[in-house]
Amino acid sequence: MKKKKIIIAVVSIVTLIVVLGGALGISCLVSKKGLKEIIGSNDKKKLIDDWKYTSSADYEDVMYETSAIAANKSITNSMVSSDSTLGFAVGGAKNINNFRENIKNGYLPISTDLTYNGLFSDYYFNTGRSGSQNNKFTNEMFYPTYSLAYSKDPISEKYERYMTVGLNSNINESDFQRKKLNLVVVLDVSGSMSSGFNEYYYDRTLQLDCKKDKTFDNRSKMVIANESVNCLIDQLKQDDRLGIVLFDNQSYLAKPLNLVGETDIAKTKEHILTINPKGGTNFEAGYTKGTELFTEGMLNNDEYENRIIVVTDAMPNLGNTSKDGLTKYVKENADKGIYTSFVGVGVDFNTEVIECLSDVKGSNYYSVHSSEEFKKIMGEEFDYMVTPLVFDLELKLDSNEYEIAGVYGTDTKNKSTGTIMKVNTLFPSSSNSEGEVKGGVVLLKLNPLMFVQEYPSVPHSTKIIVSYKDRNGKVHSNEQEVNFEKVVEEKYDNTGIRKAIVLKRYADLMKDWILYERASSKVDNNVMTKNKVLVTDETGIIDCPYLEPEDVKTFLGENERQSQRINVSEEYVNSLMKFKNYIKNEITEIGDDEMNQEVELLDRLVKE
Repeated sequence: MKKKKIIIAVVSIVTLIVVLGGALGISCLVSKKGLKEIIGSNDKKKLIDDWKYTSSADYEDVMYETSAIAANKSITNSMVSSDSTLGFAVGGAKNINNFRENIKNGYLPISTDLTYNGLFSDYYFNTGRSGSQNNKFTNEMFYPTYSLAYSKDPISEKYERYMTVGLNSNINESDFQRKKLNLVVVLDVSGSMSSGFNEYYYDRTLQLDCKKDKTFDNRSKMVIANESVNCLIDQLKQDDRLGIVLFDNQSYLAKPLNLVGETDIAKTKEHILTINPKGGTNFEAGYTKGTELFTEGMLNNDEYENRIIVVTDAMPNLGNTSKDGLTKYVKENADKGIYTSFVGVGVDFNTEVIECLSDVKGSNYYSVHSSEEFKKIMGEEFDYMVTPLVFDLELKLDSNEYEIAGVYGTDTKNKSTGTIMKVNTLFPSSSNSEGEVKGGVVLLKLNPLMFVQEYPSVPHSTKIIVSYKDRNGKVHSNEQEVNFEKVVEEKYDNTGIRKAIVLKRYADLMKDWILYERASSKVDNNVMTKNKVLVTDETGIIDCPYLEPEDVKTFLGENERQSQRINVSEEYVNSLMKFKNYIKNEITEIGDDEMNQEVELLDRLVKE
């Protein structure tokens, strides 16, 4: 009996010790990690690895290496809450990285590598909220302001009249919040993605000796694309949805469109790092399958924004490869409320294709050349790039004194110069500590009509009528008078319009030079095409607002891009030197040292 009591006592003591120890352990755990982390760790076991794609073939010509450490680093969104006011920037091109990187690596760019709004998106602008053309502030989400200039062409020394439309908003940065997001990533895994970021895939048969940038990230486009997709995923929230489609000769469902909070995202990112390139490029197949992931219920839910982000080098060679045909798919999606962004990778990224596809409301595109570059874009601009707020912006010049001769800073092809300016889409854009807006202007070149030609010194006014639709389809309108003062010498309302004019002229001169060099390279030596874009003291800088034909196809498919060694013909050396001196002076007047990157590129060209 005594033994029995002793055994019971021992068991009771041991049990008490275990219970107390467990309680103390839990207490310590809770105090150390917090209750949320414990709950989160339990929830993590319920997360689903919904990855579907498995590669069924190996390809000998693929050079591929992974960088798991770099790709798994989370990035912190650099947008911080503040009381600064956001502005707007137009859709389409959001940078000109491909233009810059081609020149740095000794390649001749194509003219669509450099667009006005892509260039403007690299800079902050005084939008004219204060100054001689200050317009009344309203309670509208979007309101335009107008600035005027009378400016001398640095080469012809002829005077030109310009006006900027400042793209302003009444949205505080601290108040801005994007909607929940249904996002489908469509990733190009074709064979051309196996080449290096500073190499042309279709140059493999050529012995082209170019001065490549030695500081360039020399890993394959596929590696950087995979890492970039993982950086993109880091921007998503628990109540966003993510789906992934891959395409080469055909399309593959890699991941269904499911809630991020229910998905094992760590596993998804691991799977992405194992993707290898192979086969042809059937953009149509990939984009169509990506579209199929959106259900009617998703499209009819006003709490969500719907977007496809295509990561590609944009050289489709299978399926529907025509620009009109591919644009049709993007337009059909936009009409359903599914908007599209493009991320171009590699120096051979075909901007000519994407420039056409991005001429659709709600669309935009970036070109990237390293995972670090993509991290920066995603950290600063992701919430803005997926949130179009203004559609079908139309400006009407009700004037007997002026007509619109050119529109710069928008990829919209139907710009309707004359009395009308059109812009498909405006996206929110950040402002700096001086209140300047990134990419925040559209520049208009004005032609004086008979009255102004006869009486250039007489002050006069012009009525400007603006209308646009908000994201809910509601139409807004705004009417203002703009006063044209007496001008007899160079004059700028502010640094914003002065900067826009300098950059517009820089873009035109660079495009003129590119088209001239490409025309010079043709076998038939097309003198007519060459003379059309030859800049001289008599012609001044020639406007290049529209896509011009270029000799870039050689024996390849219509969208496959082969390189051409950079060259500066003797006819262009003097013009480039003059412009370099002009832009250096303007940088001093404007006070924006960032513009020195354009001086550095001009230096490279003059030394070629």
